[in-house]
Amino acid sequence: MLLFHKITELAHHAVAPIIRAGDIVIDATAGNGFDTLFLASKIGPEGRVYAFDVQEEALSRTADLLSAGNLGQYVSLIHAGHEKLKSYVSEQVSVVMYNLGYLPQSKSGLTTRLDNTLGSFEQALTLLKPGGVITMVLYPGHKEGKLEKEGLLPVFKGLPSSQYAVVYHKYLNKSNDPPELVVIQKYSFSR
Repeated sequence: MLLFHKITELAHHAVAPIIRAGDIVIDATAGNGFDTLFLASKIGPEGRVYAFDVQEEALSRTADLLSAGNLGQYVSLIHAGHEKLKSYVSEQVSVVMYNLGYLPQSKSGLTTRLDNTLGSFEQALTLLKPGGVITMVLYPGHKEGKLEKEGLLPVFKGLPSSQYAVVYHKYLNKSNDPPELVVIQKYSFSR
């Protein structure tokens, strides 16, 4: 049995032990809805998932997936970019998940962009409660994804080590710039 087949599964493994029933969590990039579904399955009836996407098609796919899993009642689907997190979320959150890039099988050609992602990440840090985790799946295999990676990694590296742990995962035996994962945990104590 494989521990994880995709880097997105590794992101799920990273946040699963953090999420408790009743938690508030964010899927900053709903896309096809797999992260939203995963989060909704963990938070229970007292919790809330805020799922953001700029594309109605993505939110529709996510809604269909949630409906099939009977988990839609735990999720607020928000038709807005992830750079607007704090316009919709004021509570402290235990997890924020990003799956950057573009919506698979979409003809729109829209991708996440560095400036929006940086703004969103800064907001996510202020919403993250002690002990909380942010995951960010990066896609350096396309032009905009490469720009995001190059702009984000120095920001992650610059986070104070007394407040955050930052781990960087990448495949060493795959070609063509496969996806990469950054996991950031806010310490629940002063170091």
